[in-house]
Amino acid sequence: MEKRDIKTSKAPEPVGPYSQAVKTGDFIFCSGQIALDPKTGELLSDSIEAETTLVMENLKAVLEAAGSSLERVVKTTIFVTDMNDFGSINAVYGSFFGGSIPPARATVQVASLPKGARVEVECIALSGG
Repeated sequence: MEKRDIKTSKAPEPVGPYSQAVKTGDFIFCSGQIALDPKTGELLSDSIEAETTLVMENLKAVLEAAGSSLERVVKTTIFVTDMNDFGSINAVYGSFFGGSIPPARATVQVASLPKGARVEVECIALSGG
């Protein structure tokens, strides 16, 4: 099965040797997104809500570049540095999946994330229909 690298300038450049996403067969595997501004590369850290919103917008941009969408996401993993932020993260995250069947999900607290981010989200989605 062939795999294809997915790239978009509407999401931040990778901060290491990885792809924003890889498409293979009917699936898109998106790397974790943090709240980096795609234009400046700077981390947004105004609030956990603002950070989560930018994370989800970055993930949405990668999915769209792959010909998919948030509605086609089947699994996410959320990484947080403080589980006390879970309620705020969950509220923002949920607003991005309002009209669709929400994906399966795992949420994990970690010691730290790249660039000092407080939240990171990765996903697996179906290709565009």
